[in-house]
Amino acid sequence: MASFNDTVIENFRANDGVLGGHWEGKKTLLLHTPGRKTGKVTINPLVAAPDGDTYILCGSAGGAPQDPQWIPNLEALDGPVTIELGSETLKADQKVVRPGDENWERLYGVWRAYWPDAADYETKTDRKFPVVVISPR
Repeated sequence: MASFNDTVIENFRANDGVLGGHWEGKKTLLLHTPGRKTGKVTINPLVAAPDGDTYILCGSAGGAPQDPQWIPNLEALDGPVTIELGSETLKADQKVVRPGDENWERLYGVWRAYWPDAADYETKTDRKFPVVVISPR
């Protein structure tokens, strides 16, 4: 997966955050997340559904049975996260919203409507996906 993500990250940066192919016409961002145990920063390219002045990310992991590691890493983070949005690198406030939490249904609905692959991801697991609200500063 790292080499796939590395290619997407390279294309994202080379084109000021605009991706073609499967992501054409969709907003994406690069999420820099420090590991909760190692402190090592990983970068994940993620579909970012616009919602007013914020963006909604989803911890779908393509329908994998477990949340991606960046979700618990964000939950352990005390403070802002770094994102790349377009050609800018910014600090952003973040909040993980889990199924059953207030607003989860609305937020997940926004992401699901924005990203057409969501329905396919849902068929691969019984897990409901956490979402993250990203608020650029």
